[in-house]
Amino acid sequence: MLATADALATLLSAASPIAGTESIPTLQALNRVLSADVISPLDVPPMNTSAMDGYAIRTADLTQPGSTRLPVSQRIPAGHAPTPLAPGSAARIFTGATVPPGADAIVMQEQAESTSDEVTILHTPQAGEWITAQGADIRSGSVILPVGTRLTPQALGLAASVGCAQLEVRRRVKVAVFFTGDELTMPGEPLKPGAIYNSNRFTLRALLDRLGCEVTDYGIVADKLDATRATLREAAQAHDLILTCGGVSVGEEDHVKPAVEAEGRLAMWQIAMKPGKPLAFGAVRRDDASGAAPASAETFFIGLPGNPVSSFATFLLFVRPFLLRLAGVEAVAPRALSLRADFTQKKADRRNEFLRARINAEGGLDLFANQSSAVLTSTVWGDGLIDNPPNHAISAGETVRFIPFSELLN
Repeated sequence: MLATADALATLLSAASPIAGTESIPTLQALNRVLSADVISPLDVPPMNTSAMDGYAIRTADLTQPGSTRLPVSQRIPAGHAPTPLAPGSAARIFTGATVPPGADAIVMQEQAESTSDEVTILHTPQAGEWITAQGADIRSGSVILPVGTRLTPQALGLAASVGCAQLEVRRRVKVAVFFTGDELTMPGEPLKPGAIYNSNRFTLRALLDRLGCEVTDYGIVADKLDATRATLREAAQAHDLILTCGGVSVGEEDHVKPAVEAEGRLAMWQIAMKPGKPLAFGAVRRDDASGAAPASAETFFIGLPGNPVSSFATFLLFVRPFLLRLAGVEAVAPRALSLRADFTQKKADRRNEFLRARINAEGGLDLFANQSSAVLTSTVWGDGLIDNPPNHAISAGETVRFIPFSELLN
């Protein structure tokens, strides 16, 4: 069995950004990955602006510090172009409005006393006080979002702030997904003896959607070698990745592994982790128009275990970074926290354990009582995974490595 770090390195070394880009409206670009730098065509702000409601003045006009009276020569709301400030006068100005030429400071309204046409300045400001200088946030010609950025809501706002109505992004990663197991039943259908509802389909589809993938769902495939091979062949033709769930172990009814070996190749099979040992990685051949299948024409394959917590954990730890790397994201490692364990786990496992835990009111970690790979409740109860090294028992009070779900689900 491969160590988890070695397994992840194997996947990421095989993943190169997919070809194909498109220009899409900025409003529709959430979670897409930039295929080109976003370069600002302007300064932000594009002019000197007021950071306060108050009065724009020339500091040289304050001949009586603390009590200079000035006529109010103009009123400047945000979005209006001012005229140059007449010497010896003040301009009523509002937050975000353009500072008039000639003014070199803003006195906020709490430090002034006004009448209908005059204002008494009660504060002597420094030059530049409460003025946001042109280009204080962004300079024209600067890269504000580099290629490979996965676009968050705030990144979309930043692009819009420099006038970008369209963004150049990589195409969506195309993923084919199917599920094996004659015991699987869809919610809404009668549950026959020996059957279970297919929760993995809902979990994995939602995870793929959250990553912005273009998904083809082949549903539940019968536990037969021929059916599995046929689905693999069909899925390989127009997708970047085939993702399966179930059937990757070594039982008589586990047909995914031999099917992939017949239709392509396996580069990795078992990982020394708990939950999630039987995770498979390889590729399936694509047929060209003549029916031949060049060895270089392949679609990636990842086979997840069927237990619901195992498939959830292996997706987050392996499939997610693999898909992000295909999409062109370079930094795919989740950030981890060092937190105190408020529990004791005396029994160590020879594998790398990923324990479901949540942060308590004291800032420590509580452990879900049942760490079975079949207990999906733990993934809803928990805030994340404790990355516990092999052969390590945990004592209350020690510091452990905790990966929040907020890092793994974005």
